[in-house]
Amino acid sequence: MEPPSVSVIVVSRGRPALLSRCITGLSQLDWPRLELVVVACPDGCAVVSARPDAAAIKLVPFDVPNISAARNHGIAAAAGEIVAFIDDDSVPEPSWLRHLLAVFADPEVAAAGGHVIGRNGITLQWGSRAVDSGGVATPLAIHADKPTVLTGRPGRAIKTEGTNMALRREALAAAGGFDPAFRFYLDETDLDMRLAAEGAAVAIVPRAQVHHGYAESARRAGNRTPRDLFEIGASTMVFLRKHCPPELHARHLERLRADQRARLLRALRDGPLDPLDVRRILHGLERGIADGAARPTGETTPLPRAAEGFRAFAARPGATHHVFTGPWRRRAALRRAAQDAVAAGDLATVLLLSPTALYHRMRFRPEGFWEQAGGIFGRSDRGDPLFTLHTRRSRAHAEVARLATVRPLSEDGRTGGKTPDPIRMIR
Repeated sequence: MEPPSVSVIVVSRGRPALLSRCITGLSQLDWPRLELVVVACPDGCAVVSARPDAAAIKLVPFDVPNISAARNHGIAAAAGEIVAFIDDDSVPEPSWLRHLLAVFADPEVAAAGGHVIGRNGITLQWGSRAVDSGGVATPLAIHADKPTVLTGRPGRAIKTEGTNMALRREALAAAGGFDPAFRFYLDETDLDMRLAAEGAAVAIVPRAQVHHGYAESARRAGNRTPRDLFEIGASTMVFLRKHCPPELHARHLERLRADQRARLLRALRDGPLDPLDVRRILHGLERGIADGAARPTGETTPLPRAAEGFRAFAARPGATHHVFTGPWRRRAALRRAAQDAVAAGDLATVLLLSPTALYHRMRFRPEGFWEQAGGIFGRSDRGDPLFTLHTRRSRAHAEVARLATVRPLSEDGRTGGKTPDPIRMIR
């Protein structure tokens, strides 16, 4: 049976370097029927147009600060049976779509969401969650590794994340896509609530993983310090108007104010903000709440079919994934080896292991390979012991085993066999 075609939609505004990195990550996906739709500002369009694979990308110019409207433009251009969404400051694991789309073999599944990895590249940022009519998310007690299909109900939805979600294109377009009243924040959560009200089945797929960077934007600094809370206030108010009983609005707004005030006071204590900044940003929150109380909402109309047919974007299904490891002093040689493997059409992960107990961090480099750095004796999973006795090779094998569920480092996809040892030591 042929796998479904998928259109991956990336919205980008003001982050061209991160957009390029995201596209490089998408080009390494293990999925054969892939279309890439990029909705971007002029800087983003320039970066896409300069790429050697530009002709294979559907590029939609859009320079309005409204992520819902931008995503709707992307849906209108998408010709895949499934549409998937990822943010420009994110990079997917190569197996992302293979896991995320498998659940659509069940015709009852309308949408699917995966797990999101945080800035250190290892710790879970967002896992399996439900969300209520006040926009409050709570963990779901479901299988930690296998897909689970759930159905929400009015007032309680299965939570998907905007940087790691997929839906059937035909049904999403017929429903009008995302509500443009949500210019930023709670846009996908509103869609989750609408799906729940319809009794739609939503799958949570823990192995479908995306790394999310929380990059700098007009609304937050690179260290996640808030710069502006206007749209958070506005979207919260719109969400309450659409989904929450009016008698509960005041309680949820007070929770919002308390949470954001505490967040700003932490930034004041740690130094990024001064008292005038806190006052200005809180004032912006209140202005946003007032704006959201009057903002037109619910104006979604069916989206058109794509004017152009499916445009294939070449990824790397079945590519061999190599692991290169060695001491920190050999990092230049390790990185060159990884780049050579990527240039040859393979995938690569570099393990930089120092003789220390430093914590590990994982990142996807712009050159197109994964790099994990830390101590031979240090912990990667933050729940592990602070110190574990290892040799360099045993530690490398332990990390390969940890990653095996989402990154098949020991599998030779072209031959269908197993390589005896995927690890290449550079001393």
